[in-house]
Amino acid sequence: MATASPPFISTFNFTPSSFKTSLASPSSSFTPKLLRPLVSFSVKASRKQVEIVFDPDERLNKIGDDVDKEAPLSRLKLFSPCKINVFLRITGKRDDGFHDLASLFHVISLGDTIKFSLSPSKSKDRLSTNVQGVPVDGRNLIIKALNLYRKKTGSDRFFWIHLDKNVPTGAGLGGGSSNAATALWAANQLNGCVATEKELQDWSSEIGSDIPFFFSHGAAYCTGRGEIVQDLPPPFPLDLPMVLIKPREACSTVEVYKRLCLDQTSNINPLTLLENVTSNGVSQSICVNDLELPAFQVLPSLKRLKQRIIASGRGEYNAVFMSGSGSTIVGIGSPDPPQFLYDDEEYKNVFLSEANFMTREANEWYKEPASATAATSSSESRLDFQ
Repeated sequence: MATASPPFISTFNFTPSSFKTSLASPSSSFTPKLLRPLVSFSVKASRKQVEIVFDPDERLNKIGDDVDKEAPLSRLKLFSPCKINVFLRITGKRDDGFHDLASLFHVISLGDTIKFSLSPSKSKDRLSTNVQGVPVDGRNLIIKALNLYRKKTGSDRFFWIHLDKNVPTGAGLGGGSSNAATALWAANQLNGCVATEKELQDWSSEIGSDIPFFFSHGAAYCTGRGEIVQDLPPPFPLDLPMVLIKPREACSTVEVYKRLCLDQTSNINPLTLLENVTSNGVSQSICVNDLELPAFQVLPSLKRLKQRIIASGRGEYNAVFMSGSGSTIVGIGSPDPPQFLYDDEEYKNVFLSEANFMTREANEWYKEPASATAATSSSESRLDFQ
């Protein structure tokens, strides 16, 4: 592993008058000016000794500071939280091939961290990430969002981006959609906020149905494809704990919708669910998800996992349900996973994280919670997204 270069320290005896002469004399064998383009140094003097400290890393920091002076905002580090669907009703099939839905979305405290820097390139963004299996080219929603922003605003700025991924893919948690919304917010900040939040929200629906939700304040009733967002005050205490449990297998959204039969969905009015949940809080009867049945057909082991969590919870959870199109099972009411997940070899590669609900302030992005170190398994394989 590369480490920072240690400072070079040189000491010698001197008198104040001789030191002053040595710095000024052209014939002196010690000429600090020759070193200035390469390293930074500081001088610490006492009565009998001078200590000169050369620090190469300080030089690099000064270069970065000079860039920041020319462009007041050239770097951003943002939290990119995921979401759960407290309930999800599928209300019909549309002429464009999509389905109409009605769902209570809520942001939660599990999320990724994304760093953005202005790039000297005028033709290409550069994306890196900490996990395998996540595309870093034009297939990634971050790159799509940045291309969309340039298209809409005429900006010619490109970016270096590093994605520190904590949210698993194929989980029904909207991690990629959140990354895209975060990228649009970052691009706008780094371009002087030339677009409004409403414009960012409207544009985002062109590249993903769930992306507009993240421009709410954290809780919203979403309809249409998901792009019609009605902001809501938080319906639950933000410190209400939950546990997220995702098996290694992912659920393909396309495959889940292929198996969806509208005549097998719930017939409860989603507005009734919304009224009940805002009045009475979370309960098993309210957390309806019309995509559970087709998801369980795609991944039969997911149905068994949900049943075991309910049985072993012994009332510890207010509700246990699948988020989105899966494959994450959410247990609300406790941050603790059932013991069988640790004991059974079948579940050794399951992804586990505790979380809670969160919101954001107006004109600010989501703040990384102090407890953002997700309680995932110590097994590195749980963050391998291949």
